[in-house]
Amino acid sequence: MRQKELMIYRNMEDGELLRDMAWLMSCYNMQPLRQEDMPFSQGREKPGDREGMRELFYDCIHRLIELAGRYGFHGNLWHCYLTNLLVNNENSYSCGCEIRGEIEGTINDAALHDIVIFKEFFDYDFTDMGVVLDVKEFSMIQNYVSSSRESKVYNTRICTRICELAEKFCQDNTPEEMKATLTDFYREYGVGKLGLHKSFRVSHDENGVHIDPILNITHVTLDELVGYEIPKKKLTDNTDAFVAGKKANNCLLFGDAGTGKSSCIKAIANEYYGKGLRIIEIYKHQFQDLNAVISQIKNRNYKFVIYMDDLSFEDFEIEYKYLKAVIEGGLEKKPENVLIYATSNRRHLIRENYGDREEIRVDMHTGDTVQEKLSLVSRFGVTIYFGAPDKKQFQNIVKALAQRHGLTLPEEELLLEANKWELSHGGLSGRTAQQFVDYLAGQGY
Repeated sequence: MRQKELMIYRNMEDGELLRDMAWLMSCYNMQPLRQEDMPFSQGREKPGDREGMRELFYDCIHRLIELAGRYGFHGNLWHCYLTNLLVNNENSYSCGCEIRGEIEGTINDAALHDIVIFKEFFDYDFTDMGVVLDVKEFSMIQNYVSSSRESKVYNTRICTRICELAEKFCQDNTPEEMKATLTDFYREYGVGKLGLHKSFRVSHDENGVHIDPILNITHVTLDELVGYEIPKKKLTDNTDAFVAGKKANNCLLFGDAGTGKSSCIKAIANEYYGKGLRIIEIYKHQFQDLNAVISQIKNRNYKFVIYMDDLSFEDFEIEYKYLKAVIEGGLEKKPENVLIYATSNRRHLIRENYGDREEIRVDMHTGDTVQEKLSLVSRFGVTIYFGAPDKKQFQNIVKALAQRHGLTLPEEELLLEANKWELSHGGLSGRTAQQFVDYLAGQGY
């Protein structure tokens, strides 16, 4: 097989399995086998006899089953594996097609050249290899039923899409049709981890800064957040403009605790994913990595919201100065596909003291000190206030949540118990209402 002739789809993660399978396809019926024909992954020192090939075939089956456990694949695992290679390989063709669809130029000819080779792998009949090497168990991975446990890499939504794409590839009669199917996938979902996942977090190790997928994000929508229609409209108007490629502002969601600020960010991650929006969560101690994160995403075709939850600074914390330069003020222009959304319980983000405004002060230029502390919030063009609900609004939230959870408690008793609950559990807020309803649901009401 011709995997060594691939021009674009090279250096693939989990690509060693492809090399071993390609070698088996080319050499399983060769006898005697020359030692120099052995695959690198098996080592030059191993003898190329039939028993060695049989052992390698079983090892490939083992790795396919392990991949099924990691990714949640089902059906034909060989096809799912090949499909996973294609949808995760970030190259000049796949990154050019993400969100935008088919691109022009010679790169299409190079991509088609590689798809011809992949179609050969898809269409390969393993029957003769199984007979020659006396391996009957390969049929198990051609109709594999996965377990119900959660995938370690993909959530159910992503896994289903990859398995469905593998089935579509099997229905394509020509490499041109297969290429068109793959290009449509890139246009609709994107490529690699940034294409398949909605939200991410940042990590830093000895190899640098990494953007890692968050596998399980709460599937909440804005419609499920009771009340706050004006703040939600303000947030969606700005986000609509952003994903449409129009001018949009950085957003600060501020106000009382438990009012749904963070839930709104989760909701837009769910609702705008199909329009190419991705959310990257970053914490205060990681601000030093912001430039590295932006450099990794600025040339991609997605829209990115860098999300900072519960953002606030004490007097002794100076990270806000670094954040100011990244948002607006540094020499490098912030990419047009990046916005910053932050939530905070503080309107001005940085703690202020009365000492900042006293007439007798240690600082000779206290006006400058005040402006320095206020200048961060001014870099958020849209500020959205989330206030604590009054008693009537709180009761409306409780009633809506109780109905959504199918609680059967009479309304009068429900509201009486809700009032008791909020007095001893944090006061009037959407979070308190949700915790109260969760408690009732857990008690079987």
